[in-house]
Amino acid sequence: MTYGHAHAEHYDLVFRSRGKDWPAESARIAALVRDRAPAAATLLDVGCGTGAHLVTFAKTFAAVAGVEPAEAMREIAADRIGAGQVHPGDMRAFDLGRTFDAVTCLGFAIAYMPDTAALDAAVARMAAHLSPGGVLVVEPWWGPEEFIDGYVGGHLVREDGLVISRVTHSVRRDGATHMRIHFVVADADGIRTFHEDETNTLFTDAQYRAAFERAGLAVTRVHDRDAHPGYLVGVKG
Repeated sequence: MTYGHAHAEHYDLVFRSRGKDWPAESARIAALVRDRAPAAATLLDVGCGTGAHLVTFAKTFAAVAGVEPAEAMREIAADRIGAGQVHPGDMRAFDLGRTFDAVTCLGFAIAYMPDTAALDAAVARMAAHLSPGGVLVVEPWWGPEEFIDGYVGGHLVREDGLVISRVTHSVRRDGATHMRIHFVVADADGIRTFHEDETNTLFTDAQYRAAFERAGLAVTRVHDRDAHPGYLVGVKG
């Protein structure tokens, strides 16, 4: 999915109003990392979006960086943590020329991979950016047995003269979730509408685990009541 500027501009506001708590999520993920690598000091967030997680990670780790393919999202992240710390790149092929004590891939970004070959490539690139003993934390998308075909979602945001309506419809096709997202944005300048389409592959737990193992990572699934369906955590030997 390529996030446009209109979507990126309102992304954090919409999800914050739905209850998303980036600082709390970042704290839980930092704890997962430090449980396995207590001295971890550097972190890379792949598919970092607007950098909302990185803002908190920067308070916990000595150095942080991000990779984000969507220009509109990357610009916001760069404003938050510094342009030199946020890099363009496809998670299947990026190469920053350095390693980190921890690598994360959150917000279901891994599910943008279209098939298992792409999943393997992405996890392999993340693992290649880990120092020995480093930790990879991936937040997976729903599995094929969990997705509700025909699911309809809706949310309304009201804040300081701004109203945003976000309505979604999702169907299962060819092993993936295909979601149409419609926005209506109203403020003092008028009413604007736009839509975007998002495709998330419904990988199985076994497919995720196999990708980690092929990348040389010992993997466990960590369940979290506040972050269903939890996290996949890999440690580099």
